Amino acid sequence: MGEIRTPAKVKIIVGVLAKEAEAVESVRNILKAKFGEEDLNLAPFPFTFTNYYKEEIGEAPVRAFFSYEQLVERETIVDIKLWTNDIELEIAKENGTPGLRPVNLDPGYMTLGQFFLATTKDQRQRVYMQRGIFVEPTLYFQDGHFHAFDWTYRDYQSENYIKYLEEVRKRLAYQMTTGRPYNQRLNKKT
Repeated sequence: MGEIRTPAKVKIIVGVLAKEAEAVESVRNILKAKFGEEDLNLAPFPFTFTNYYKEEIGEAPVRAFFSYEQLVERETIVDIKLWTNDIELEIAKENGTPGLRPVNLDPGYMTLGQFFLATTKDQRQRVYMQRGIFVEPTLYFQDGHFHAFDWTYRDYQSENYIKYLEEVRKRLAYQMTTGRPYNQRLNKKT
């Protein structure tokens, strides 16, 4: 029989999809207040993979990513996804567009072996966590790189995303090995 162990903590990454960079910056402050120090960001860039969000966000949305230094238990993704859904609704209300999200928040978490996205929608590849939240294995790490599954969204298969996520993984590996955030790699242990 296998020994039951608590899995290693994970790194939270939040994808932000918004009408413009100013909206990303505004939500960035909200995310930082919740998750603490940022680890690695991917500055806003044009999101051209689908027009699915056209009605809510506009014709030329931008995407950005934020990862955070503090590692968390993987089960907290449920609370995080519920919280990001609430933030989306608050922003919509403040924007005068209840029901239409001007900002879309996609939280996920990374282990050394995979990247998972949280969602409220069930599909064959998604695993139910609790309270209406599922996780989807989105990418797996093998031979030094992240790779897509058959179901992985096209944007998460892009070179830009993969390159960013591989750099986040390097930081996670350092953090798991040393117990210190990557930004402290040049400092001596005290």
